[in-house]
Amino acid sequence: MAVGPATLPERFFPVAGVRLGISSAGIKKPGRKDVVVIELSKGSRVAGIFTTNQFCAAPVHVARAHLEEGEPRYLLINTGNANAGTGETGMRDASACCEALAREAGSKAHSVLPFSTGVIGEPLPVDKIVKALPAALEDLSESHWAEAAAGIMTTDTRPKGASRQVEIDGKTINISGISKGAGMIRPNMATMLGFIATDASISPRVLQKLASELGEESFNRITIDGDTSTNDACMLIATGEAGAGVATVEGEHYPVLREALREVYMELAHAIVKDGEGATKFVTIEVAGAAGQKEALDVAYTVAHSPLVKTALFASDPNWGRILAAVGRAGVEGLDLDAIEIFLGDVCLVRSGGRADDYTEERGQAVMDQQEITIRIDLKRGRIEERVWTCDFSHDYVTINAEYRT
Repeated sequence: MAVGPATLPERFFPVAGVRLGISSAGIKKPGRKDVVVIELSKGSRVAGIFTTNQFCAAPVHVARAHLEEGEPRYLLINTGNANAGTGETGMRDASACCEALAREAGSKAHSVLPFSTGVIGEPLPVDKIVKALPAALEDLSESHWAEAAAGIMTTDTRPKGASRQVEIDGKTINISGISKGAGMIRPNMATMLGFIATDASISPRVLQKLASELGEESFNRITIDGDTSTNDACMLIATGEAGAGVATVEGEHYPVLREALREVYMELAHAIVKDGEGATKFVTIEVAGAAGQKEALDVAYTVAHSPLVKTALFASDPNWGRILAAVGRAGVEGLDLDAIEIFLGDVCLVRSGGRADDYTEERGQAVMDQQEITIRIDLKRGRIEERVWTCDFSHDYVTINAEYRT
């Protein structure tokens, strides 16, 4: 089950300097396309953010180390196995896959950035992945974005992608990206992966700034179940092949490029929530009037992670007391309860410390029956506002995760 329409664009704009190839290693299911190789032109720059889970997977360690070498040419992604919780063996296996791809492609091992997603704690089937690499390289094409989006799926019900074009200095700049994720989602840079590429030229300092800021605004504001994966990663690639771009944040073209990239990041992040395991509702939680960012996010995430709120959303039950209770236990000191207002869509639920005088069950029900819902909480104690995106909990979420390894 997924919320809303398909999440691939009508057209992926090809990014000059990026080719994608897909093949089958049969890691979890025979015949499934589960290995993706992304080839980058020489001179491409890559920046990214990774999971903050201290049990981060072997490919996260290796990708970080190789990224510091500064010569990225290939991204290697496998599904069906996370290569997490695998100790030193996992590190050797991730490195072995990088070395194998480098040999096949005539490159260096540190030019390969590995990414894995799937079951935690099982040895990576290196032999299967290595055997699938020639076919992936043979399949390389600048038009294979949609195929790659499908190739990185695990419990996702549909592939996720976004694409934009902007003009800079008379040059057309293309941006395309793909993401995956449906469960174990609360990135803190669940199991989520994101890959966004542009043919604009972007200086290394600006590229990392964009990767960090845009990741924080999008992927780090989504949650399905509150679980931060061992494997989260989101990479931003700039090939420079378009002949135009940005070198500093002060330039006139920076806001244009940043906004186009932000739209891609947001679209990919929201697509993950809409495809949350068993999700039937896409929920925006807005916290306004906060005295600081931390308290705004504490309130938003407490509401987003409340099993009682999430199950009420699934039942389309306007049980506003569950939202009120979550706000009250978010750990914010000194709340003025009489000042707080809580809204469901445009319907005020709570005012002056209790149910709003003009609230009716019928009005609340009309909002709860919608597929996309906004919960707005105004703390009335400052000017900070934050948004978090989440979904409901359904019977299917339990079923999917109970049967994940079967």
